[in-house]
Amino acid sequence: MRSRRVVTPEGERALAVAVRDGKIAALYAYDEVPAARRLVDLGDLALLPGLVDTHVHVNEPGRTHWEGFDTATRAAAAGGVTTIVDMPLNSLPPTVSVAALETKRRAARGRCHIDVGFWGGAIPGNLAELRPLHEAGAFGVKCFLSPSGVAEFPALDRAGLADALAEVASFDGLLIVHAEDPALLTDPDGPKYADFLRSRPGEAERRAVEQVIELAAATGARAHIVHVSAAACLEPLRRAWDEGVRITAETCPHYLTLAAEEVAGPAYKCCPPIRAAANRDALWDALAEGVLIGVVSDHSPSPPELKAADFAHAWGGISSLQLGLPAVWTEARSRGHGLREIARWMAEGPATLVGLPYKGVIRVGADADLVAFDPGAEFTVDAAALHHRNPFTPYHGRTLAGVVRTTWLRGEPVDFLTPRGRFLAGS
Repeated sequence: MRSRRVVTPEGERALAVAVRDGKIAALYAYDEVPAARRLVDLGDLALLPGLVDTHVHVNEPGRTHWEGFDTATRAAAAGGVTTIVDMPLNSLPPTVSVAALETKRRAARGRCHIDVGFWGGAIPGNLAELRPLHEAGAFGVKCFLSPSGVAEFPALDRAGLADALAEVASFDGLLIVHAEDPALLTDPDGPKYADFLRSRPGEAERRAVEQVIELAAATGARAHIVHVSAAACLEPLRRAWDEGVRITAETCPHYLTLAAEEVAGPAYKCCPPIRAAANRDALWDALAEGVLIGVVSDHSPSPPELKAADFAHAWGGISSLQLGLPAVWTEARSRGHGLREIARWMAEGPATLVGLPYKGVIRVGADADLVAFDPGAEFTVDAAALHHRNPFTPYHGRTLAGVVRTTWLRGEPVDFLTPRGRFLAGS
């Protein structure tokens, strides 16, 4: 396939991408197409690497009425995502043992339209399971430092965090952390968004991030902060990088594209919360600087009835798996960023985090996971037309730029009917 706008690590180039046996076999000049069984000429449509979303709550088994592998992976493919890594909680059982990991794989088998990997979980009492999860192919283990929202996935205290980091360091694994200090969280004192926002201040994130940095430095463990929402976290992360601490961090489309000033209802509720527009600007600066290494969805859907309450009681999660690329592109282009940055933040960066060098990049030898993207086209989001199981998203009614025209998985277009995804394992 060829395009005048192939997005490579070196930038946008007019190229022909040769695909053989599901891999990128060679790159040629746009006008030097070799003999091939089939030619797909995209002209001026951009050709992106398939996105890699390492933060998805699929919820199957156990809460499949919230989301499931069939609907989640169809939504992902429609949004240009060709690899997801599923979170260990909100499914029943949570993925906190090898047996639970196998239960999840059985539930997903034959239902995935794109490639899927899995995170394990670190909770009180399962320290002995962390190495077996790693050896069974989990890409790492996730913990919470504050209540997760589901009783079966309790948070770690400081001692538990230290033990988990020490254990992960012993086999050079990865611990990913929901970082909010529970001592600084309160119950909302009213039903409005302002009440909810005050209950989860940015200082709670910063304090927790500092604790992870301190303990990661002490143990030598590799740690990653998920869904950074607060600009207050950025300076501690910068210092940690300068000091050689093995820590990385991500953010999410909703923190980059939405703002507290425009929150219109519980569809916007998530934890940590969407903050003010000035805070959003600081996250963009940190992303451009490289302090934040990726943008992933934290797709955390629920049935509409769980979002029908006020901000004090509604489920905290954003449903956006299909919309991350156009949402981020709409905001990125207005800030002067190009498609090369999009590919770095939403494909290459997350793939690097989980050790998948053959994903998220257009390079010889990589999987031919590719996306035909029309960056100038616009559309208005209709939640009911999305592949998500439940038609509920804060982006409903918004006009976004950038339309995914075709998604290829290992060189074959995703048809949304025949699941061809494979399970991926960490090393």
